[in-house]
Amino acid sequence: MTNKKQNKKKKNIIPYRLNLLFFVVFLLFSALILRLGFVQIVYGEKYRVEVDRTENITVNTPVPRGKVYDRNGDIVVDNEPLNAITYTRTGSTKEQLEVAEKLATVIEVTEEMIDKIQVRDKKDFWLLKNEEEAKELITDEDRQKVTEGELVESDLYRLQIERITEQQYESFTKDELKVLAIFRAMNRGYALTPQIIKNTDVSDEEIAIISERLSEFPGVDTTVDWNRKMIYGSTLRTLLGNITTSDQGLPSERLSEYLAKGYSRNDRVGTSFIEAEYEQVLRGQKARIRNVTDQSGKLLHQETVFEGQRGKDLVLSIDIELQQRIEEVITNELLEEKKLAQAARLDRAFVVILDPNTGEVLSLAGKVLTKDENGGYEVLDHARGTFQEAYHAGSTVKGATVLTGYETGVISPGTVLYDTPLKVAQDRPKGSWQNMGNIDDLTALERSSNVYMFRTAIRIANGNYQYGQPLPIDPAGFDRVRYYFNQFGLGVRTGIDLPAESSGFAGSETIPGKLMDLAIGQYDLYTTLQLAQYVSTIANGGYRLKPQIVREIREPVSEDELGPVLQPFKPEVLNRIDMPDDQIKRVQEGFRRVYFGSRGTASSSTAKQYKPAGKTGTAETGRGTLTYSLVGYAPYDNPEIAFAVVVPDAAVVGGTIRGGVSTRLGDKVMKTYFDLKEERIKGNVNSSKDDEESEEDEDTEE
Repeated sequence: MTNKKQNKKKKNIIPYRLNLLFFVVFLLFSALILRLGFVQIVYGEKYRVEVDRTENITVNTPVPRGKVYDRNGDIVVDNEPLNAITYTRTGSTKEQLEVAEKLATVIEVTEEMIDKIQVRDKKDFWLLKNEEEAKELITDEDRQKVTEGELVESDLYRLQIERITEQQYESFTKDELKVLAIFRAMNRGYALTPQIIKNTDVSDEEIAIISERLSEFPGVDTTVDWNRKMIYGSTLRTLLGNITTSDQGLPSERLSEYLAKGYSRNDRVGTSFIEAEYEQVLRGQKARIRNVTDQSGKLLHQETVFEGQRGKDLVLSIDIELQQRIEEVITNELLEEKKLAQAARLDRAFVVILDPNTGEVLSLAGKVLTKDENGGYEVLDHARGTFQEAYHAGSTVKGATVLTGYETGVISPGTVLYDTPLKVAQDRPKGSWQNMGNIDDLTALERSSNVYMFRTAIRIANGNYQYGQPLPIDPAGFDRVRYYFNQFGLGVRTGIDLPAESSGFAGSETIPGKLMDLAIGQYDLYTTLQLAQYVSTIANGGYRLKPQIVREIREPVSEDELGPVLQPFKPEVLNRIDMPDDQIKRVQEGFRRVYFGSRGTASSSTAKQYKPAGKTGTAETGRGTLTYSLVGYAPYDNPEIAFAVVVPDAAVVGGTIRGGVSTRLGDKVMKTYFDLKEERIKGNVNSSKDDEESEEDEDTEE
């Protein structure tokens, strides 16, 4: 009985506990519902806005490119700051149009901006401005085709564009064209990426008005843009290269390549020469901006993630003051020669100066004459012609011919050969400028014997010459000669760090006469830079050095000074020629005699105080003209510079020849270099004296 009462009591306790548990759960749910209601009523709007902020989009904005300096730290290419008005596209097309219309009332729209408007821009704008008329351009038949799947919805817009008449899209007023010019600029790029609306002739007044009324122009801002500035005008202009405009953006032919590297379509990039070759160095690190938008795409605010850094700076091996003076020398000589030889086709000249000990390019100068509108001559920069245009080098290559003869064993230092005209079968006789009789290798170089070189080349090709008889030769003789010429840089690319370098031109015929022409520089064609590398190799004892146009890459630290060196470019030996030192020294002596020998072809030089050595050249071009050339170095016992001069079409064959233009240019090249060197030494001495006197004055005052 007692057990039954105890069991009944336990059963009564369990429902009581369950009820208590359910009550507690009810209270908790009630509290939760009340809390949710409170949050929704009191903070609902705030949290709804926060939820609407669904996108954080990071975009990159351009930064200025790196600067370019010469070897002495003088700025050659800088970034010119420009006031700019930008637009970040976020709103609807209608909102953008409203902004463009407002902007047109406060900024001056330039003719340049209007000239950029294309027919397609006008058609798109007409459709936007004439919605009802635009609808009439689509027929019921067109809409039926969309329903049936024959056309898609986007095809209707294409049909509208095609059906707009010229009368319609040319009907805009001058004020409407101004709005269109702004609207076009606003919509060139990507959404949320600032686009340049105007960056030329932006007045301080325009900047002030927009800055004060930014709330009236959603997405519009003012900033500082940049433009490339060539500090020395036309000097080295073609060599420094070009960059695209923000309108042009990435070149279409390399679009995929640049996009894969993280570029935007409207980025400015180098398109030629130094700007193109060192694009990855000069481009800089873009600023990164995070755009926070709501669900509709409206920009809520921007956050700068990384301020960016302008591109790294380049230090050229070029001496810009030397370059300017050499260009002036070429210009004056061209104009003077043109006056004295009106019948000649003379219209250009080239000079290359290298450091034969490092391969650094000290000057790469070319000038070309063009007729101006008044019938006079205008002289333009043509530095790229030094490594892109190839010419007959004439006798300047005879040093390479003699060294090839040594190395192949067909002649040796001191070998004597008889200089008299050679005649092969039905060909006309080929001889030197005068019959020289028995001469050795040094005399052959000093007096520029053609026949000595002919006989050497014939031996290299295993020929057996007999006057007036056919001359069978081994065609492989061409390959043997060119192999050794290549070691000096003749007929191969020099390796200069610039794009589109020419390797010259090698003739294809293998007849005996052409082999003889090859040996005297009247068959294959070479660039001025190849000739400079060739003579530099002789000057330094046989080391073919890579010509280097960029000396260093520097970290950008400020606008006014060079930063630390990130990457120096050390001298690079491309090859050591396969010839003993005594043979190279033999040719060096021959080159010295060209200037200092009693019958040297450059014995009339007025620059012997600089102790030059070298080789002159004259070549018939096949166009009825003569090309004059010169290779040299100085001083001959401790070379500081190696140089090459080429003056194509300098005189008419058979006409009145004023020879020696290349020698005169060479003399002026040496004088210019050594005069500048002396000026700088004196300048440093005077500067040191001034510093010492200033310190003495300070001591006296104390």
